[in-house]
Amino acid sequence: MALQLEAVPPGALLLGAPEEELPTFSIAPMPDNALGPSSRTREGEGELPMAAGASGLGVSDLQTRLARLGFWIGEDRLGHYGRGTVDAVRSFQRERGLRVDGNCGQETWSSLVEAGYRLGDRLLYRRSPMLHGDDVADLQRRLSTLGFDPGRVDGIFGAQTAIALSDFQHNIGIASDGICGPQTLAELNRLAVRKGGESLVSSLRERLRVASRRGSLQGRTIVVGEPGGFQTGAAALARSLSSLGAQPVTFHHPDASEQAEAANTASADCYIGLNLDPELTGVRTFFYRGYRYESETSRHLAELVRDGIAKALDLPDQGSHGMALTVLRQTRMPAVVVELGPPAAIAVRMATIAAAVSTALSEWFAGDWS
Repeated sequence: MALQLEAVPPGALLLGAPEEELPTFSIAPMPDNALGPSSRTREGEGELPMAAGASGLGVSDLQTRLARLGFWIGEDRLGHYGRGTVDAVRSFQRERGLRVDGNCGQETWSSLVEAGYRLGDRLLYRRSPMLHGDDVADLQRRLSTLGFDPGRVDGIFGAQTAIALSDFQHNIGIASDGICGPQTLAELNRLAVRKGGESLVSSLRERLRVASRRGSLQGRTIVVGEPGGFQTGAAALARSLSSLGAQPVTFHHPDASEQAEAANTASADCYIGLNLDPELTGVRTFFYRGYRYESETSRHLAELVRDGIAKALDLPDQGSHGMALTVLRQTRMPAVVVELGPPAAIAVRMATIAAAVSTALSEWFAGDWS
């Protein structure tokens, strides 16, 4: 008997599952010869995206989850996606560092499910697919304040979090199995840093890792990603980086998780995402911020890139913003997403934009991170 990992679809909350059984993934028995996704997974995928005017069990589930997290849906009827639900979704998206549009797509839904977890609700350990949730982020923050580096606080239980947890267990003299269960949680609570005294070792280690690689662009692996429609921009930046001795890898895919996986697989030194926004006039950049954690190295790079493009093209500067977008959260290296518009004005100036980004990267790699 094999195990199948199922995504929790909209509507699951209202089908009788108790609160503690609302995971990002649930484990269900599956015959060894079963193929393909379960019907339940397909039905869940069919509910998304949800937006104003939608109705049904999935909307009821969405509203119930929002209410549990303290987001009021106004006068909307249960099961009807009205103005109150739109406003509640927008407030949730704003708080979680997501794109604010009032629609519930896959990114918003996943974040909503993750937000329902509290440390102690379930066993936390490394597995595939990796566990995601606010409970994982809480564990990472606690480990980091105690001097055990889980990497960035991103709510994803990966290899570095498993190592940090095992190191913690070893240091306090309990079984070093990399599983956060009742005994480990009790020790974390016993050793909890008093409020206001938190200092994350993760932030320091991130700066030191970048500082240790200080130098030129020569030989650097830079992944240049774009979701589609901006291949010429990615190609121009790749050419510019190559001329400076870097080793660019371009990746074209609409799925942000696929973009992040490509960068992680390439063991890139950094990731640069390029997006054309038809509604934007100017340039803005994004870096990772989430769970009261900010990637300082990514923020600095985002500011250099934004400033360089704005000055080179005399474009309106729309700022650099910390967000928990999927590609920023899931990449394991400093990462920046660049958004430019309007497309007609950008398309004819790609060589200048590419040169500005390359210059910013050169300055960033040469920077003093001590």
